[in-house]
Formats: sequence, C-alpha cells, structure tokens
Amino acid sequence: METNFYHSPLPHDVQKMETAALRKAMLLENLFGNEINWRFTDLDRLAVGGVMPSGNVALKPNKQTGTEFFLARRELGMINVGGAGRVSVDGKTFELANLDCLYIGMGSRAVEFASADAGSPAKFYLMSCPAHQTYPTTHVAKQNVEPKEIGAQTTANRRKIYQYIHAGGIKSCQLVMGFTHLEEGSVWNTMPPHTHLRRSEIYFYFDLGANVVSHFLGPPQQSRHIWVKNDQAVLSPPWSIHCGCGTAAYKFIWAMAGENQTYDDMDPAPLAELK
Repeated sequence: METNFYHSPLPHDVQKMETAALRKAMLLENLFGNEINWRFTDLDRLAVGGVMPSGNVALKPNKQTGTEFFLARRELGMINVGGAGRVSVDGKTFELANLDCLYIGMGSRAVEFASADAGSPAKFYLMSCPAHQTYPTTHVAKQNVEPKEIGAQTTANRRKIYQYIHAGGIKSCQLVMGFTHLEEGSVWNTMPPHTHLRRSEIYFYFDLGANVVSHFLGPPQQSRHIWVKNDQAVLSPPWSIHCGCGTAAYKFIWAMAGENQTYDDMDPAPLAELK
C-alpha cells in the first residue's frame, strides 16, 4: 500500500514554480490499482485514494491517521467511476453502480471493496477527512439524485451538478462531495471562478478519453494552469481559484472539507480581475 503526503505551496511560491515542480505539488496521478493508494494532504487533512479491485480489498490502518483503524477519527466518501462494485461495511453490503455514491461514517471498522465483474472492474474514487461525530453509512444511486442545471450553451459551460454528500443530502461531519457533468459542446467548468477560504477542495477529472483539460489555479490575479488527463486530480487550496477548460465535454468529482458545508459560500473572482 502506497502512501504519499502532499504539502501545498503558498500563493507566492506557486508563482516561482516551473511546470514540473507545480505538477509534483498539485497534481495527483496513478490513483487506481488493486490496492488502495492513499495521498494525504495538509488541506484540511483531506486524503485522496483510489482502488480498482480484482478481488476483495480491505481498508487497512494507515500510519498517517495515527489510529488503530482508518475510520476511528475519520469519515469516508466515494463515487464509483467504473463498472459495478460492492462495498462491505461492518458486515453490511452495498451495491454501487457507475456514478453511485457511498458515505461511510466515523467508527466503521471492517470495510472491503470488490468488483461485481473482474472483466469490468469497479473504480472507487475515495475522499476522507477528519470527523468528530458519527453519521449513518448511506448509499445514494445516481438515478435517485435530481441534478442542478446551470450555465448556458452560449458561454460553453452548460452543465449538470449532482450533489451527494452535502447539507441537503447525505449527512456528514465535514465532507462535501458530488460530481459535475458537462453537456456536449460545453468545455468550461466553474466559470466564472471563485475561491472559498473556509474550505479546501480537490477536483478529479474522469471520462475524458483521449481529451485533456487545462485546470486553472492560483490567486485570481496571478493564475497558473496544469494540463490534466483522464483519472487525475488537482489540489485546490482555499486561496486558489479552480476552473478548467477541456478539449471536449467531460466529468469531474469535487470534494471539500473545512469550516462549513454551505455549497454557495464562495468569494467570486470577477472576470475583469483575472490575470
């Protein structure tokens, strides 16, 4: 089991970084394998993981948590971006189809991941953050979520937002999680951009195929960009904008943790002020 720790750079450091250093600090690659590959960050102690199980894969203790078992003081959210899969939580099994979400509350001990068909494996994208209260383990199917439609074709950002773990949906301690699906012909996400100093965020881009996304980050008046390929994630510190433009329509999972769970608690970055 591989574990990496990411120390996010300060705003002024980002301006001095060459491309390779910026990608090393902010881009998460090679997330999926037959074992859980955790990447811990100093962004509200968010941990990012992925697993594409060919057999049963257990959620094991990790030195980074400093606890007897992984979810002793943490909560965990996941979205399946692959084939059908199963997740067992303390003896109860949940079936996850493509783009279904599962939240696992603090205190859950025995967690196992499996694919329904090894020939078309599940791909569980995992997000975990510290918790101080236990909420029920909850499964939500994509088909049971009414998406929020925003944007317009004229501005190339028409998209559907699926909110899973949030104040009006699956209850959690800190974690907020869902995904955005851009309509065909739209390429911009989160435009106009914003920052939110009260919580950190991580973007995971998927279903890109051979297309790529230019992900914009940094302070609004000193922005940078990273070219992102399929199944890669980008860290977004509270002071950073987070938006992107792709060579075709795509999907991305957004996940946040921090001081509150108010989805629209953000500080807009007006287009005229971007640099």
